[in-house]
Amino acid sequence: MKPLSSIFFLLLSIFSFSQTKVKDTITRRANISFIQTGNVVTYKPETPPLIPIAGAPKPSYSYLWELGDGHYSKEAEPKHVYKNKGTYTTRLAVTNNYDNGKPPATRPKKVAVNDITDSNYKDIASIADQNGFAIIKNCDPIPEQEMVVVVSYQNLESYVSSGKLYLFYNEKQFKSNNFELVDFRTYANEREVKENTIAFANDLDDSKNYLASAENNSKLKKYRNTTTEEDLDASLLDANKTYHNVSVLEFDDINPSETHNVFYTFKTTPEMIKDTSATVTMRGIFVPNRSYKNHKVKNLEMEIVTSHDPNKMGSNGSFMNYRLVRFKRVNFKTRFQNNGEGPARMIRLETDVPDMFDRKTFKVEDMYPKCPICPKDEVPTVSCLDTIIKKNQIFFTFKNIYLPGSEQKNVHEKDSTKGFVKYSMKFTEDFHKVKTRSRTAIIFDKNEPIITNYATTRFLPGISIGAKAGYNLYPDLEKSTSYFVGATISPFKSYRFYWQAEWINALNKYESGANVVNDIVANPNGVKQLQRTTTTTENKNINWEIPILIRYNINNYIGVGAGIQANFDVSSEQNQTKKIETFEGATDQFLINTRTESNSIKNSFVNLKTGLLFDLTAGFARIGPSLGARYVINFEQNFNYFQLYGIWKF
Repeated sequence: MKPLSSIFFLLLSIFSFSQTKVKDTITRRANISFIQTGNVVTYKPETPPLIPIAGAPKPSYSYLWELGDGHYSKEAEPKHVYKNKGTYTTRLAVTNNYDNGKPPATRPKKVAVNDITDSNYKDIASIADQNGFAIIKNCDPIPEQEMVVVVSYQNLESYVSSGKLYLFYNEKQFKSNNFELVDFRTYANEREVKENTIAFANDLDDSKNYLASAENNSKLKKYRNTTTEEDLDASLLDANKTYHNVSVLEFDDINPSETHNVFYTFKTTPEMIKDTSATVTMRGIFVPNRSYKNHKVKNLEMEIVTSHDPNKMGSNGSFMNYRLVRFKRVNFKTRFQNNGEGPARMIRLETDVPDMFDRKTFKVEDMYPKCPICPKDEVPTVSCLDTIIKKNQIFFTFKNIYLPGSEQKNVHEKDSTKGFVKYSMKFTEDFHKVKTRSRTAIIFDKNEPIITNYATTRFLPGISIGAKAGYNLYPDLEKSTSYFVGATISPFKSYRFYWQAEWINALNKYESGANVVNDIVANPNGVKQLQRTTTTTENKNINWEIPILIRYNINNYIGVGAGIQANFDVSSEQNQTKKIETFEGATDQFLINTRTESNSIKNSFVNLKTGLLFDLTAGFARIGPSLGARYVINFEQNFNYFQLYGIWKF
């Protein structure tokens, strides 16, 4: 017995070890080095070797430098002129593209400027072309890693102003928070304020249906680019309805044309949604002047990733409400980057289209490089985007463009080597509640295609409440009647398998079989008589049934199911009647006397019974009215029964 126990323990240990996910605890580090001449500092990163991914393009690093005075740079080795003397804290966020390891961690570096040797100082670059408000990120979010978000704002007015800056994050449509705000850094005396942005925020509907319902509510706005709005209360109401958290900053006395940057460090949470095609957002609201309600709104869209791969496909249809989705446009976005040593003149995207989408509703929402749609039946001579819609694919072709390569000589700005296509479609008239997957093949000129990840669309389970009424038929009970009403709960309009729970309140009435007993008794005079006692019992009860079953919709009209149930009498009453007849002599020919005795017994919460059930419905199987029949096998003698019912699911 002892050797057998040892073997069992060994196998259990091996199994347990195999089920344990071993975390990568190796921390790679990148150091900040610099060469300084007075107030001119040239920075250089010291980065660890990259770990290539088999089959992927050549790995590379991208950078976001926070230079300690409100400026930032994305160059690998930026040169910066500081305006004033002082000690500046420089930070570096390094992103590893096409790399199999974690991004390198960095530590801030202090730089002391004691002499002003160069007066060629440049102010923070204008963002007037972005309507004076911009939000960027250093990378897309990966669960349990840090990312930096830079919010830039500019005073486009002709006077000095004081205003506010809001950054909303953690969308309510997701079950758990995706981001934790670790730190924020300001360089123009912005100060954090706590305010109840919407006093009646608790009255809002937190149904997690915003993603699907936004299309159907004219009061809710979709912010794709930086827009100027006038109703600040409505914008804050909308943002509070969409997001859990907000950071609010106030600033004073910003000069005309002056631009400031605020740096936020977020850490993605372990509970972050792991869907690598899901799109998450943050929303910024910039109020240039606190005395007025004019403001600007900008959304920052991000795709969840598992590695920093610039060639990626994403969708905002990861969690949709099936009730409200019929008229919704689902956005898809395919991103790409030219990692070659020379420019790309033609880029072709071959994108899958799931059957449930209506290709007639296809629309290009945005693109980069910016160019018009190619004219039909003409050979294009200028830059344009050609679109060809086939049965299961859409082909996007950028023609006559110039997209530089990341390895190209004299290309320092990595963002200039990236592009994207964003498009949208509606669903077809009749589509089922099923998950879809699509991906894109990206072809630069005549190179081999690069295959992206899968972009998924899926639906929230939703809740369907049903009303149910019918009749129970007990074949083994005499003179039984049983009517019931009840309710059901199940996922909304499930496609195939789904769980359903019910509550049924039944009014039952039946009679037990009559019991007749004949006795020979003697009267006071000693004369023998026949005494017949007939006992009848009438049972009345209010019975609760609680079935739980798994159902399967064979098609739109027929469904089957099986499950278990428990039922018990909430209240029961047993009325027993004895009819005593006395006859002359030993036969029942001459009736002398008849009398009746009654007895009533009442109980509550008794007669617990359990059993199996098998179910069939015909009608509208997924939603709406249908008729059903069920057979219940109780683990109690004489209580098997048929159930005939009508049900309406909402």
